[in-house]
Amino acid sequence: MLVPAEVWTVAKAEQGSAVLIKPVGSDIAVPIFIGPLEAQSILIGLANHKMPRPLTHDLFISVLKQAGVKITRIEITELKEGTFYARLLLSQEGEDFIIDSRPSDCIALAVRCKCSLYIDEGVVDEAGISISTVKPEKETIRTETESKLTILQKQLENAVEMENYEEAAIIRDKIKEFEKNL
Repeated sequence: MLVPAEVWTVAKAEQGSAVLIKPVGSDIAVPIFIGPLEAQSILIGLANHKMPRPLTHDLFISVLKQAGVKITRIEITELKEGTFYARLLLSQEGEDFIIDSRPSDCIALAVRCKCSLYIDEGVVDEAGISISTVKPEKETIRTETESKLTILQKQLENAVEMENYEEAAIIRDKIKEFEKNL
């Protein structure tokens, strides 16, 4: 059975970045390990940060809107052999349809659209961990990551607005280096 859930945090772990999905009202979270670019996209969406140019997830949402398609919710449906599966539930002119997707892409879209997120109870039972076992500094890492990225993005926007393209290129390179180290 699917239960309502939320993105609890994005954290850096020994194995890489993880997004932790927590059923609403639960003290259990499911860590889903994702790549650094996916983590960055989710963090940008959580921070509601507007980029000077649309990222892939922003572009996808724009295309859906132009086509009259709405993301109604996302679902993390199963865990097979260590791989999580998810799907987008879409609606267009009263017709609903489902698209298979990676959980990281679904989550990056959900945080931008503010749509509902659901997770299968079986997935929570199999992969869930107590949130008390997650060290508090992981939340700090998320906040620091969001802050540094936000500052760099604002600096880049300002440099482009002032048509200082040399400075913009330097800041762009700093952002790329920062993203590579996420």
